[in-house]
Amino acid sequence: MRENLAGAAKHFGLTVTGEPRHGWQDRSISALVIGHDERLWLRVVSEDRQWTEGEFWTGNLEANAFSGLFEPHVVDVYEWEHERHQRAELMTLVPGSPCGDVLHHPDDWWAELRRTTKSIATMPTTRVNADQALVTGRIQQQFGNAVNPVVHEWETVHGDLHWANLMAPRFALLDWKSWGRGPKGTDAATLLSHSLLVPHTAERVRDTFADVLTTDAGLIAQFYVAAQLLHRIDRGDHAELAAPLRRHINSL
Repeated sequence: MRENLAGAAKHFGLTVTGEPRHGWQDRSISALVIGHDERLWLRVVSEDRQWTEGEFWTGNLEANAFSGLFEPHVVDVYEWEHERHQRAELMTLVPGSPCGDVLHHPDDWWAELRRTTKSIATMPTTRVNADQALVTGRIQQQFGNAVNPVVHEWETVHGDLHWANLMAPRFALLDWKSWGRGPKGTDAATLLSHSLLVPHTAERVRDTFADVLTTDAGLIAQFYVAAQLLHRIDRGDHAELAAPLRRHINSL
């Protein structure tokens, strides 16, 4: 992956600076790059060719369609074959750092988060984050027939709204590869699920998205997101969320 990053930087005529960051399961690598007195962000994702036709492959570039949001803007793309298929995305650099476990933010940060999710929800698109078949499959896999999986309200969602994709101290939202139509409330439910280890943060998320999470649509979204996370937990990811997530499900 470091070789891929270096090759992409060379293609764009840029220099990698600082320590690269690896994405989920090391499928991607990203780093700050400098060239012509400009600071940019370079991301390279590596995948088997058969998985490069999905919408996630072009999500970051297609998110350029949004305007007025604090997000990286893809300025160039380069693809090549080297054992697997590689895609380099050169992006504008957003200031600050990923939130990670630093979850104390001022009111205007939370207001910008809410404004952003509302703007995303109204964006017309043919992209799909989740359809009824996926929602039904995940919910029935985890909860059997205890939960009615039928989704009656859909909207455009970011699809991966968790703390590692949020920036501070200035708000920005990263990683748009999964955005598309999904159950209404998916983003609020996702952030809440990823906040359960820190109760006061979970409460702030509940307050911020109360108008969504307390509706019938928000309830289904929470069951769906919980089922998605439990599916990943079963595969070895996010083990620390298993107990609080099950308590949350029981409360629903």
